Amino acid sequence: MSAFLTRLAMENATGLDDGRWVLTAPLIYQSDVAGTTFTVPVGFETDLASVPRIPLAYWLAGGTSNEASVVHDFLYTTRPVARVLADAVLKEASAVTGVPAWRRWLMWIGVRIGGGSHWRPDRATA
Repeated sequence: MSAFLTRLAMENATGLDDGRWVLTAPLIYQSDVAGTTFTVPVGFETDLASVPRIPLAYWLAGGTSNEASVVHDFLYTTRPVARVLADAVLKEASAVTGVPAWRRWLMWIGVRIGGGSHWRPDRATA
């Protein structure tokens, strides 16, 4: 059964209000859809959900599942799975944290439409 095996622990990465966060403890997520367990390490930096700060868009999809967003950022940064699977993990992990189905679908559609520019080969870091 998909589950977060640890709790999200993070702090502001820069001391500024720039939306950057750094993990202070590992975040471990067991994914059924990927058939594996992902460990996001201490020190990993994230911007959480990269939702445009347009009021309606942010109200609909922003700030809803920080845990799922961290795992998704990690998968996009390290690429241990294909992009389509990384996006499926976002949807699955959001369900685990109790995000309503309609909001999970909005988030998933958003990353399918807007995530391609962050998945280009020249952006790989691992």
